[in-house]
Amino acid sequence: MIEIVDEDATNVFADHRELLFSVVYNMLGSVADTEDVLQDTWLAWVARLRADSPEIEHPRAYLVRIAVNHALAKRAAISRRRETYVGPWLPEPLVSDEPTAQDSAEPALRAESVSMAMLVVLETLTPLERAVFVLHDVFGYPHADIADMLGRNAAAVRQLAHRAREHVHARRPRHQADPRVQREVTEKFLAAQLGGDMAGLLELLAPDVTFWSDGGGKQRAALRPINGVDKVARLITSPIVLGHVPNLRIRHRWVNGDPSAVVFSGDALFAVVVLDIDPGTERIRGIYAVANPDKLARIAGDQRPTRG
Repeated sequence: MIEIVDEDATNVFADHRELLFSVVYNMLGSVADTEDVLQDTWLAWVARLRADSPEIEHPRAYLVRIAVNHALAKRAAISRRRETYVGPWLPEPLVSDEPTAQDSAEPALRAESVSMAMLVVLETLTPLERAVFVLHDVFGYPHADIADMLGRNAAAVRQLAHRAREHVHARRPRHQADPRVQREVTEKFLAAQLGGDMAGLLELLAPDVTFWSDGGGKQRAALRPINGVDKVARLITSPIVLGHVPNLRIRHRWVNGDPSAVVFSGDALFAVVVLDIDPGTERIRGIYAVANPDKLARIAGDQRPTRG
């Protein structure tokens, strides 16, 4: 009987795993922590089916509720880790050869908030605000359903949603650059940086551009975000920065739904670079460089250092 239950449980869980991963990843910004939460969700799911309990009428809703609450519990441990993290913390990048998020039949997986820039903004919300924002504004869950998931009343959830939405929209424009523009600007940026073309960079960078580099204390990186066009341009074209990556090679890939760059030093993966581009001016307002090897370890091994 247990084998039958486990087989059924596996099939149902597999059917919803992509959704659960996307919900939890948007709440945590870490693939490793997301996988831990999904494992806990799976164990709770199997235990529930093995118990002598009434049949679960809506497995999708049940699984999302369990995953969301496990993710909220996980935030406490993540917050403690962040207290000792060296330098700026950036989300763990999701790298793919194709724009799978844009092509997905699941509308939630095409949402703006999977972008690196949006995830950075979501880090400034409280855990509950972030959960409500992700569930309502990204995945389209009604306030009443979210209230049921979180064990709160609908009025409180609506207030959390309103506060989170105002906070996010004050820091993040609602529209992103077209993928074609994203790719073109990324290529121009890298050519100008690697060529030491200061004038070209100044044309591409917004006056209030911010450069974030996440080395986690394991790769050389700025210990705080660098703000302003002059400071950022001087930093990224300095011989110290460019000379730090011998035999530099670049592969263009999709990162969190945006055309971006995967950087290699020889055959070794060195960093993932994502640009946040203003869709109106087509200028770069944010540069996110993830070089912490722990956050790059899960990127597929076939990301070979060839141009393309």
